[in-house]
Amino acid sequence: MTTIKRIALGENGPLVSKLGLGCMRMSSVWGGPVNDESESIATIQEALDNGINFLNTGDFYGSGHNELLVGKAIKGRRDDAFISVKFGAIFYNGQMLGLDLRPVAIKNFINYSLVRLGIDTIDLYQPCRMDGSVPMEDIIGTVSDLIKEGKVRHLGVSEITPDQLRKANSIYPVTALEIGYSLADRQIETELLPVAKELGIGVVAFANTAEGLLTGEMKAPLAASSYHSHFSRFQGDNLIKNLEKVEVLKTMAKEKGYTPTQLAIAWVNAQGDHIMPLVSMSRRTRLPENIQAMDIVFTPEEMNTLNTQFSQGAILGGTYLQR
Repeated sequence: MTTIKRIALGENGPLVSKLGLGCMRMSSVWGGPVNDESESIATIQEALDNGINFLNTGDFYGSGHNELLVGKAIKGRRDDAFISVKFGAIFYNGQMLGLDLRPVAIKNFINYSLVRLGIDTIDLYQPCRMDGSVPMEDIIGTVSDLIKEGKVRHLGVSEITPDQLRKANSIYPVTALEIGYSLADRQIETELLPVAKELGIGVVAFANTAEGLLTGEMKAPLAASSYHSHFSRFQGDNLIKNLEKVEVLKTMAKEKGYTPTQLAIAWVNAQGDHIMPLVSMSRRTRLPENIQAMDIVFTPEEMNTLNTQFSQGAILGGTYLQR
């Protein structure tokens, strides 16, 4: 059995696995099919067996289905799991209608989450993003009240700006920032990552393969039905040129005896002990390769090649990560 090393989530924060398990794709979020539930539960349990204790979910993933799933998987082994929950998004028939970050809504959301998860306390609770409709003092203040009540242990934030991060942290200490980060999406390196490091906030980095771009499996043109087609990164000449960049990653992966996906995860992992790759998995077969990625070491020359090939702005076009 392989055990993932532990890191402090933020300065003097709780100990968590250096690799996190994203559970979102185990449920239908955008109206797609639901994965096999027994396989999803087995994946979570095997991840826990291997020392991956950070489980990321959201109360709006599958309208509560994801939390119910995680709750089943951790039943009888609560102490093995660190539960991160996002809240605030409102979905109807697979479509996002907006956000509800009012204090009364947050207090309603958390009670449902605790019941679905079958636990008394959520380890990390975070608004999925900010939209300006509710004062941040009210949002963060409500979570801080929940911490005082014992329903939450730590405050997290997700997909926010450097100024918002500073403000949130001034209201109540932020333990972790969840944000998209990959070789192809490095815009947060300019301001957001430095602010998080300065404030001693841990970084939970999702979308390590840039929505599949860095897997080495994507081909142009994409099917018209693909959700990727809505974003300019995956359209026309942009996609062709972006895939040419990925050839460098594919070549390096072949030379090192790994997959492009593994190198993409390894690059995020190598950015510092305060950064955790959050990888979505719904099948046990994915676990060994993703765990192995955490042991990959790059030579200075290899790291220079990747950082040069995938410098900020090298990948053309935007995605949902660049709101």
